[in-house]
Amino acid sequence: MPRITGATVAEHHAQQRRALLDAARQILAEKGEVPAMGEVGRRAGLARSSVYQYFSSSEDLLAAVVGDAFPDWARQVLDKVASAPTPGTRVWAYVEANIDLFASSELAVAQVLRRIVDPQVLQRPMKDFHVQLQRPLRQALADLGDPEPEAMAEHVDSLVMQASTEIGAAPEDSRPEARLRALARLRRLLSGYLRLE
Repeated sequence: MPRITGATVAEHHAQQRRALLDAARQILAEKGEVPAMGEVGRRAGLARSSVYQYFSSSEDLLAAVVGDAFPDWARQVLDKVASAPTPGTRVWAYVEANIDLFASSELAVAQVLRRIVDPQVLQRPMKDFHVQLQRPLRQALADLGDPEPEAMAEHVDSLVMQASTEIGAAPEDSRPEARLRALARLRRLLSGYLRLE
């Protein structure tokens, strides 16, 4: 009988599932292709047959990665925004957290998912992700006193997307420098408006 590593069987299963999802995301980031179930299992320390106890197919695994990744990405941004003390620093935290996400290996995961996952599977998580992030951004802009927080939020997102595209186009080994350049430009552009010191 396999050794149970969690305090309970349910906890053990949750840990194994987590390990498989993490392994799949790592493979997506590294290889840019649908991960083979056996490789996911090896990376997570499980036999290929064990992977099928959690996911019935590669498509099922990818759908679970989508369901895991988007909330994780949103949490990373929202936690940073929530920890900022003023409306201006909350908007800047939003910008910086999104740029950091695009400068990380998660960019490769997002690009691969967009390419290999059925758009129907991606549609709802992407919409939820956008809605989750827009609420605190619009609130911070309203608290800053902007008369059109919804429109301004779209402009902020456009700036983030343009900067992120530039970072994504940079060779992987020069992305840290591309990230710093993008943030420096955005800070020059936004610091007065956001009342950043």
